[in-house]
Amino acid sequence: MRPVKKLAVTSTVAILSLGLTACGSNSTTDNSSAPAGSSGSSSGGDAAQLKVGLAYDVGGRGDHSFNDSAAKGLDEAEKQFGIKPTEVAATNGENDAARVSRLQQLAQSGNRAIIAVGFTYAAAVGKVAKQFPNVKFAIVDDASADSKGDNVDQITFTEEQGSYLAGAAAALKSKSGRIGFVGGVEVPLIKKFAAGYTAGAKKVNPNIKVDTAYLTQPPDFSGFADPAKGKTAAQGMFQNGADVVYQAAGKSGDGVFEAAKAAGAGKWAIGVDSDQGQTAAAGVRSVILTSMVKGVDVGVLAFLKMVHENNFKGGNHVYDLKAGGVSLATTGGHIDDIKSKLDELKKGIEDGSIKVPSA
Repeated sequence: MRPVKKLAVTSTVAILSLGLTACGSNSTTDNSSAPAGSSGSSSGGDAAQLKVGLAYDVGGRGDHSFNDSAAKGLDEAEKQFGIKPTEVAATNGENDAARVSRLQQLAQSGNRAIIAVGFTYAAAVGKVAKQFPNVKFAIVDDASADSKGDNVDQITFTEEQGSYLAGAAAALKSKSGRIGFVGGVEVPLIKKFAAGYTAGAKKVNPNIKVDTAYLTQPPDFSGFADPAKGKTAAQGMFQNGADVVYQAAGKSGDGVFEAAKAAGAGKWAIGVDSDQGQTAAAGVRSVILTSMVKGVDVGVLAFLKMVHENNFKGGNHVYDLKAGGVSLATTGGHIDDIKSKLDELKKGIEDGSIKVPSA
C-alpha cells in the first residue's frame, strides 16, 4: 500500500478565499454513460511519464470504502499507463482555502492530471481549474456549476439505483420487518442513497420500517471518518429491532460492521462503494450481507485513460446501473437465494419501467 504523501503549505502559494462549499448536485451537462470522443485542448498523451495528483476526501487511502475505490483506479492506471502518482488527503474540519491550496500545490508540482475525490472539493476544483487551464481535472461525486469547466471531468453515479437493489435485498432478508440506514453526513448526495434504499425496501415489503440516522450535519464532515459514531448509531437500530443496516458513511461504516457483529446471529450490515465483504476487516466480513459497489475506480481510470491518450472530454459523465457504474456485490453468497428477484428489479430499472427516486 502506497503511503499518502503530504505537501507542505508554503507562503508562496496563494490562498484564495472561497464561498460556501457546494454539496453534491444532480444537475448534469453531458449525461453519457462513459467518456468517449475528444474535445478541447489537452497537454496529456505525450511520451513523457504522466504525473498525476490525487486528493482524497477525509479518511484517505485505507478507508475500505470510497477513497479506496478511487485508489484502486489510480493503482490500475499506474499499471496500465506507467503514471507517476502523488497522493494527498483532506483533514477533518478544513475549509475551502485548504482544499484550494492542496490542489494548487499539486498543479504547481507538475501534475498534468488532478483528481479530487468527493463533492467537498467542488468550489476548489472550479477555482483551481481556471487558474491552470492546461491541467486536466476530475472531481468525483459533483456535477454542479461550482466545479464545471472545459478542463474538468465531473464523475458521478446513480447511487439511488444501486441503493434500491440494496434496499430490496435488505427487505427480502429481514425477518423482523425493520431495517436501518446510517449516512455519514446529511447532504444531498447521501440522501440519494437513503431514498433509493427506502424505495427498494418498500417495493418488496410496503409495510417495512426503515430507521434513518445521519452522523453529522454540514459543515461538519467528520461523519465520514468516525467509526465510533457509526457503531453507536447502528447499535441503536439493532436494539430497536432492525436486523439489516445499510451504511453510506465512509470510514464510519467500520463501526456499523462492528455493531452488526456484536449484535449476534441474524444481524446483517450492507457495505458501500467497495466490495466490503473483501475489503473490510477480516473479523467483520461474515456479517456483510452485500455491498452497493460504486465504480469510482472505473471513473478514475477512464479519466486518466483520456488524458494519457490525449483524448480528453470534459463535462459530466454519469455511470449508471446499466453501464455498470453501480452494482451489488455477491461475495459470501449471502444473496444468492434472492438473485432472481434482484435481477428482475435490476431489469426494471434498466428498461425504465421502475423509476427510482433520488430524494
